[in-house]
This record gives sequence, structure tokens and C-alpha cells, in this order.
Amino acid sequence: MNPYIEPHRESAALLTIDVQRDFSLPGAPLEIAGTVDAVPRICRLLDAFRAAGRPIVHVVRFYREDGSNVDPVRRSAVESGLLMAAPGSDGAELVDELKPSPDLRLDCHALLGGEFQRLASNEYAMYKPRWGAFYGTALEDFLRGEGVDTLVFTGCNYPNCPRTSIYEASERDFRIVAVSDAISGQYERGTQELVNIGVLALSTEECLCWLAGQPVPPTR
Repeated sequence: MNPYIEPHRESAALLTIDVQRDFSLPGAPLEIAGTVDAVPRICRLLDAFRAAGRPIVHVVRFYREDGSNVDPVRRSAVESGLLMAAPGSDGAELVDELKPSPDLRLDCHALLGGEFQRLASNEYAMYKPRWGAFYGTALEDFLRGEGVDTLVFTGCNYPNCPRTSIYEASERDFRIVAVSDAISGQYERGTQELVNIGVLALSTEECLCWLAGQPVPPTR
């Protein structure tokens, strides 16, 4: 592979994007089709990164009930009384399967204040105020401080938050793996566009092989 974009498993972190109840579960206010189907694959990757002792960051979004931190496209709906991913609500929580312990809850106050909440050894949650995980956050500094130069992306609704976060990571010269079947809303042209900017697009099985030290499959 191109040595400037080849991912490094020894310095990789796993990111999950917006895999929260209100974005994922059937009938939820902002249910994204395909997210529930992606959860078992995300969990397999979480298990592998936990076993390898590599950092994990769960990136989450909250919408205050007064609409003050809501994207303009959704602000009027929230101001009109629609509750979605409201801080402290069950809908704002990570999907149960992703949690390192079943009784864990997000500390919304700390997260909204820009803190990284430690969920387990080498596992954290962070809040993002807009689509991209790097916009208005300390994510880059956090990752650099952890010695991370490679990011493995999974999560909810590729066209919005995962895609934006991946492009932001590329702009910061991170090496990037996108696990296509562990990102809901992914589509063939989008995958090819990622490959065109130097992202390695892998399936869950391929990513697990790579993390285990097997040869990296060729870029599609």
C-alpha cells in the first residue's frame, strides 16, 4: 500500500458515531434504517479492540430541549416539542449492546462541557456539537495524546456524521479505515469516494483479520 495512507494497527483507535437509541432503535424519533443491523458487527469490532487494548471513542450527539445546540435543519422541530437525544433521556444513551457494562449511563453534563467520559479502560465517550466529530471538539488533541494515527470508523448514517467525520480526519492526516458494513446508510459510490481520498474500505471480517495481524486486503 501507499506508505502515507497505510493504516497502523498498533496505533489505531475505533470510533463509533451516534449509535444511540434515538437514532438506532425501531420506532425511535430519528431512526436510521440499517443501524440495528450494523450493531452486531460494531460489537464484534468493539470486542476485538477491547481485547487488543486499543482506544475506543463513542461519539455522541445531544439535542437540548430548548433547541440551543441543535443543527438549524432540526432546530424548529425540537423547539416545537419533539424530543430526540435529549440530554439525560434514555434515547440519548448508547445502544445497550455497545456498552462495556450494562448499567453504564452517559454523563451528559460533563460531555456537553467538552469532557471525555471514561467508560472503561481505554474506552471513552465524547460529545460533538455538529455533524463532524472534530468540529468544535478536542478529539484531535485527545487522539494525538493517546498516540493514535489510525482511525477505524463505524456508526450511524454514513451520509451525515460518519462521512463528515471521515473527511475531517483525512484533513488532519489520520490514516483511515471505514468499515462499510458497520456503518448504516453506506452506499457503493460513497465507498468509492472514500477510497479516492485514501481511505481503506474494509468489511467487518476484513477489518478483524487486519487487526489480528493478517495481511491488509488490497484497496478496492
